[in-house]
Amino acid sequence: MWLALAFVSAAFLGLYDAAKKMALSSNAVPPVLLLNTLFSALLFTPFILSARCGSGWFDGTVLYVPEGDASAHAAVAIKSAMVLASWVFGYYGMKHLPITIVGPINATRPVLTLIGAMLVFGEQLNAYQWVGVALALVSLFLLSRSGKNEGVDFTHNIWILFLALAAVIGAACGLYDKYIMRDMNPMFVQSWYSFYQFVMMGIAVAVIWLPNHRKSSPFRWSWAIPCISLFLSCADFAYLTALSDGDAMISVVSMIRRGSVLVSFACGALLFRERNLRSKALDLVFILIGMIFLYLGSR
Repeated sequence: MWLALAFVSAAFLGLYDAAKKMALSSNAVPPVLLLNTLFSALLFTPFILSARCGSGWFDGTVLYVPEGDASAHAAVAIKSAMVLASWVFGYYGMKHLPITIVGPINATRPVLTLIGAMLVFGEQLNAYQWVGVALALVSLFLLSRSGKNEGVDFTHNIWILFLALAAVIGAACGLYDKYIMRDMNPMFVQSWYSFYQFVMMGIAVAVIWLPNHRKSSPFRWSWAIPCISLFLSCADFAYLTALSDGDAMISVVSMIRRGSVLVSFACGALLFRERNLRSKALDLVFILIGMIFLYLGSR
């Protein structure tokens, strides 16, 4: 089951990237990110209130939010800060770069997570899984080379650096997720982490963006903004539920989730009319084959 949930999460992540790219076009990053965290928090508020008010609407279901002590809330708050930091860098990179370049760079996260999982959790991959990882790495290398045809200098572009920082922080967060999800309920984590993110981002916007950058970097409404929250919430719920399975391997789950690049690539071609798609299509085949090998090795 955890493997199927990982693939579901990957599909929603691809849609999330497409909605994010659409919302950030000619738009200010901080308010878009704030509204994303607001809508995500609102999605889970009914489940939190139901548990606190004793209505019993969701008792005995996967949507029930259990009580948590101070240490549990602190752990979730740390996760919120890590994810938000990754998002800030990732959103700015997404705004200024083609989505068909952002996807491959984000797909490096499982490689970093794999190294961490082997060092921290002692996870071991079988032959099929190693083949899947190798194919994914080859595809990422080829996709990075294809990006040069669009005039993006990977060594002298600040937005590439932002994406790299987002990837490193995101990989660290993946390891942290595996650690905390051994003893925590997925709905508790996702509900409260969405709430804490909104509080943190609200403070950042009030202190930094509103007084200093509101006029130079204006905001305009887009219906893609609530879609960001919806798609991300679905992706995270499937992801956290997968990790709550004791047999789940964070290295495999993270690699499968990067299969979202297939969805974002399709959106880049159909919605954003991005260039050099033919040279990138073959590279994406390697990612797809790699996902198949990971599936075969994890059955």
